[in-house]
Amino acid sequence: MTEKFDAVDIIRTKRDRGELSVDQINWVIDAYTRGVVAEEQMSALAMAIFLNGMNPDEISQWTTAMINSGETMDFSSLSKPTTDKHSTGGVGDKITLPLAPLVASYGVAVPQLSGRGLGHTGGTLDKLEAIPGWRANLSNEEILAQLESVGAVICAAGSGLAPADKKLYALRDITSTVESIPLISSSIMSKKIAEGTDSLILDVKVGSGAFMKDLQQARQLASTMVAIGKAAGTNTVALLTDMSVPLGRKIGNALEVEESVEVLAGGGPADVVELTVELAREMLLATGIEVDPRENLENGRAMDSWKAMIRAQDGDPDAPLPTSKHTETIYADEDGVVSELDALKVGYASWKLGAGRARKEDPVQAGAGVTIHAHIGEAVKAGDPLLTLHTDDEPRFEKAKESLEGAYAISTVAPARESVILDRIS
Repeated sequence: MTEKFDAVDIIRTKRDRGELSVDQINWVIDAYTRGVVAEEQMSALAMAIFLNGMNPDEISQWTTAMINSGETMDFSSLSKPTTDKHSTGGVGDKITLPLAPLVASYGVAVPQLSGRGLGHTGGTLDKLEAIPGWRANLSNEEILAQLESVGAVICAAGSGLAPADKKLYALRDITSTVESIPLISSSIMSKKIAEGTDSLILDVKVGSGAFMKDLQQARQLASTMVAIGKAAGTNTVALLTDMSVPLGRKIGNALEVEESVEVLAGGGPADVVELTVELAREMLLATGIEVDPRENLENGRAMDSWKAMIRAQDGDPDAPLPTSKHTETIYADEDGVVSELDALKVGYASWKLGAGRARKEDPVQAGAGVTIHAHIGEAVKAGDPLLTLHTDDEPRFEKAKESLEGAYAISTVAPARESVILDRIS
């Protein structure tokens, strides 16, 4: 077969700050998926995109080509509207767990095709696998049946969705081309649009524990993704949310399930509740439903929806969750107010304790992680507990404590933190 283009010409165009045509983009993504474009050639093109960027038309076409590299889901047979949420990831970000059943409790279908954790950010599937019996892998038929009967599904994405993205994602990781707005936005949106949902709400995290450290950069990423979604005909809105401090008080797999269940029971930390409710409000508005989602957290409907979702995937929602074999508590050495609590350092500590993985094939500990006793703005006295570390392997405590050096500051003045939500982009 004679190929329509030559990879070297396409690399040169982007190296020299040129614009790639629709045909060039379609060919290079297809040829890379087929193995015609070599890994080293795609590495060079990814670096050229990283350094020279892409215009909105190129980004939109790149996303479309990645969607077209595989299958797409079709939810048109469902009797209810579909809506989805995607978070760019952070520390203690368990929001998908209470959010999906909460939105489903209003008669909306929520297909959450999720992933596993890598590095300091936790994976939704790893968290749910802490529940005895729960399974992540469902067939397309099972997904559709569960969406119709229960309304919410959180499961692994099938290998057929945007296979070009899977290849490119792994390549970006080892070629230092991850932090590129065109490549991040097209990666996220190709998978989400391939899922075939009617509307999509993006939770773009900002701060030390997030991928995007500053607001301007996060705003640019959010705007790019909203534009891609709209160009593809998906009703898309983004919230920019604070990830300078961990979300909630529990970081880890079983620990985050435990906190999610507290929220579904009408309790839980204020920041987790606020973000769950606001994202639910946006998801429901996108399907034409205007309500205060707090109602179904308080009246038990969201909890019923959660239990039905877990049971549908063979999990036991009433079984005790795993706990770690060992714990160690860190105490305050002075009186004052917690003025700093670095999300990234707490995330690294949780990872080092065994809650996360360094490589895709590493196992994770269900009970490992960090419990926060004194959060930002809270008063402590010398000797009060600040954090409890959880792990099955005692030698991990030392590495975790090294990660936590400088994570906490105690002062006389409480920092201002009005809301976890910083901005909305539509």
